[in-house]
Amino acid sequence: MRMKAETWQKKRDYSQDELALALEILEDIRGGIDLHAAQRAHPKHDGGGFIPKHALVAVYTQKVALGEWEADNDLLAKIRMKPTRTLSGVTTVTVLTRFHPCPGECIFCPQEDQLPKSYLSEEPGAKRGVENEFDPYLQVSNRIRALEAVGHPTDKIELLILGGSFSAYPQDYQAWFVQRCFDAMNAVDPGEDAGSETLSEAQARNVHAAHRNVGLVIETRPDLVDKAALTWYRQLGVTKVQMGAQSFDDHILALNKRGHTARETLEAAALLRGGGFKVVLHWMPNLLGATPASDREDFLRMWGEGAYCPDEIKIYPCQLLEGTELMVHWRSGDYQPYAEDTLLDLIADIKTKVPRYCRINRIIRDIPSTYVVAGNKNTSLRQNIQLEMARRGTRCECIRCREIRKKRVSAEVLNLNDLVYHPAHAEEHFLSYDTADDHLAGFLRLSLPEDTGATGISELDGAAIIREVHVYGQSLELGEDRSGIAQHSGLGTRLIQRAEEIAREKSYRHMAVIAAVGTRAYYAARGYILGKAYMVKSLEQDEG
Repeated sequence: MRMKAETWQKKRDYSQDELALALEILEDIRGGIDLHAAQRAHPKHDGGGFIPKHALVAVYTQKVALGEWEADNDLLAKIRMKPTRTLSGVTTVTVLTRFHPCPGECIFCPQEDQLPKSYLSEEPGAKRGVENEFDPYLQVSNRIRALEAVGHPTDKIELLILGGSFSAYPQDYQAWFVQRCFDAMNAVDPGEDAGSETLSEAQARNVHAAHRNVGLVIETRPDLVDKAALTWYRQLGVTKVQMGAQSFDDHILALNKRGHTARETLEAAALLRGGGFKVVLHWMPNLLGATPASDREDFLRMWGEGAYCPDEIKIYPCQLLEGTELMVHWRSGDYQPYAEDTLLDLIADIKTKVPRYCRINRIIRDIPSTYVVAGNKNTSLRQNIQLEMARRGTRCECIRCREIRKKRVSAEVLNLNDLVYHPAHAEEHFLSYDTADDHLAGFLRLSLPEDTGATGISELDGAAIIREVHVYGQSLELGEDRSGIAQHSGLGTRLIQRAEEIAREKSYRHMAVIAAVGTRAYYAARGYILGKAYMVKSLEQDEG
């Protein structure tokens, strides 16, 4: 499918007056004046407010491209819009699939015409999907251009495919959708769609493309995960899987018509981990039949010996939405949404229980309050929870709360730690470089499966698995080096070397890496060879 030129997002047009003012603001900032002071000093002449950051980025980019200015990372950091988007080290691009019937019958899920089940047209990610007619090429290309326009690097892309149960879509659609996403990342000029003949061709091009894929994420249900699914995910290039667990109580799951058991979620998580995938679980407090007390108990079931132990979680409190079956229970008095204060108290409590190897990606979905019939309508709940925890003097130790972000460090003063834990069917090592004040600079997830043949993937027989290597700091252009920034300071290589030592000590014959397409060159430079779906290195050869 080729894109229609008229559907392309239009570039912003600036008047000569706006460009001149933007240049004056940039000159002031280069001279040491604060951004906001410089903007106030040069307001628009028509009284229309101040020159926006994206105009400053456009002028800066043009000056550097023409060779009139040297690239200035400090200046770019000051004018970049929403810098936290890329502080984790990669740039996320979210796309949405078209409508396809969902095998689930969950009583809390809304269904809008032409949208995947559970998604609403006014949610930011869904809105972009609708605007681009669910075309994967257009969604990726337009998002990349939008991010570049506000100063974000886009050479390392984590592709997040939303749309509910991706595994339930026809496989030819899944393959086409992913292929077109890769085509968009491979394009030098997004307006020129050269396309590719096959998915494997598109992936091969991406290894050295301008926008490399360093992670590919899909959503699915626990009851759709099996050995065949794992093999298919790797053909697509998937590295991370999000699953809707919602609850770990079979009675609650049945009341809410989830269609699977807690045991199925446990086995699906273990199988994915055995295949090297990062595991993200969605958990929903305030489901039909739950109470704040039972939710506290349920949350604790996620962790501990032989448990689910996800790498990342999303906490999505159940929200009462018009048109859902849950509305029937609310009208009859069988269901009552938690008040905002109750929800805040609950999540402030459970956040202190999250292990250091896990990242809380989200607390509450971006559902506009106009959709919510009753209960919490505060989309800034996460910030309120942080304030409440500060008031209590409690602390969350999840990855997101400890990320190094803008902090500058020297690799020589970091501490290497090895956190060992035992989820179902594996021993996990969370290797991390931490600062003296407990900020996280980088980490590696090493999985030592109890049964390396459990997945049925021959490449993993006898293998320990590196499931993730992540070094933090503002996302940099590949090859760019900045003093004091954790990325590009050798931490990743050191983490890999330590993981290999541990695996060798545990008598694993070789190491496998679930490398994203755009990271293949990185692992190849460290002795790993591409097999059918994994990068592999013999540990026995290293001894000789």
